[in-house]
Amino acid sequence: MAPLLTVDQAQALVLARCRLLASEPVALAEATGRITAESARAQVDLPPFPSSAMDGYAVRAADVPGVLALVGRIAAGHPAERALAEGEAMEISTGGVVPEGADTVAPVEIVTVHDDTVHVPDPLEPGTHVRPRGGDARSGDVVVPAGVRLAATQLGALAAAGVAEVACTLRPRVAVLATGSELVQPGTPLSPGQVYEANALMLASALASVGANVGRLPVVADDEGAHRAAIERGLEADVLVTSGGVSVGPHDLVRHIEAELGVEEVFWGVAVKPGKPVAFGVRGGTLVFGLPGNPVSSLVGCELFVKPALRALQGLADPLPRFEHGRLASSLRRNAARDELVRARIEDGALAPLTGQESHMIARAAAANALVHVPRGEGTLDAGAEVRWLRI
Repeated sequence: MAPLLTVDQAQALVLARCRLLASEPVALAEATGRITAESARAQVDLPPFPSSAMDGYAVRAADVPGVLALVGRIAAGHPAERALAEGEAMEISTGGVVPEGADTVAPVEIVTVHDDTVHVPDPLEPGTHVRPRGGDARSGDVVVPAGVRLAATQLGALAAAGVAEVACTLRPRVAVLATGSELVQPGTPLSPGQVYEANALMLASALASVGANVGRLPVVADDEGAHRAAIERGLEADVLVTSGGVSVGPHDLVRHIEAELGVEEVFWGVAVKPGKPVAFGVRGGTLVFGLPGNPVSSLVGCELFVKPALRALQGLADPLPRFEHGRLASSLRRNAARDELVRARIEDGALAPLTGQESHMIARAAAANALVHVPRGEGTLDAGAEVRWLRI
């Protein structure tokens, strides 16, 4: 039997089969969470005119210190009617257009106003408290490059730069299929030998969080005809994700039916715990992931392999899981043969492993907000050891 792939090797094989999806124009108001397909550029200078950085008085630096004639007031959105002349000042609000002739704003806190005169007691350098035109961005400058997921900061920047719509990659169409005769939907009374189906909902939620357009197929029993019909339907999507039926038992039908339907299996089995019997293949442009039926194994496979593929399909610049660094609150024994992802909670700034790490224990996993990476090897990682971890 061939040695199991490492996680890194398996991820590289997945990403090598990912092809960037087509793009579409998306209105900025609808673009939250979408990934840019090309650079988005400023449509105007930002700011589009010299503006005041604070409430104060527009003056000429050459005229201060001194007593100046107050000749006008400038509110934001209402430029001055004329240029500022020598020896004059105009009251100005934050964001107001600095009038022609002025090169400085004297803050309201330092000036004294009496009738129609303004006393500025201190010298000011030209440009003080003036935001120059184009100081943030020039028209045509890249505001957000390609391969960026749009969040509040990027959307605000694009709106300020006059961008009304942005080119984004299409959301991947993902079909999720749970298999197994023992599975019934929550709310249905359990018969002997039955369990509630949880994986499809869990996976659909996880994959939607990275931009996928997810459809859940009806659960299929351990029947070849039912499997074949469901898998054929799922292969119409950009990505098919199955749960269960990928091991070597007599009722594990997924892999051989996929092979009959033309799916080229790229790998089966990765040196990771939980999640060893994960499978990955392709048919045409469709990526096909076979995740184990144990819920936590399915979750780990989703985080390590499926989510990166979806990010890559959308063109995200760095599609792999983003591990953070932290310290263990208690020791963990290493596995000589496989990397492990251990459920943990962040407590007092450290990672506290949870009790009950078996791959079927999804209820206990509800308390976890981290997956701690324990590299394969001998011995233990002691309390206080630095580790990598994924936020979940």
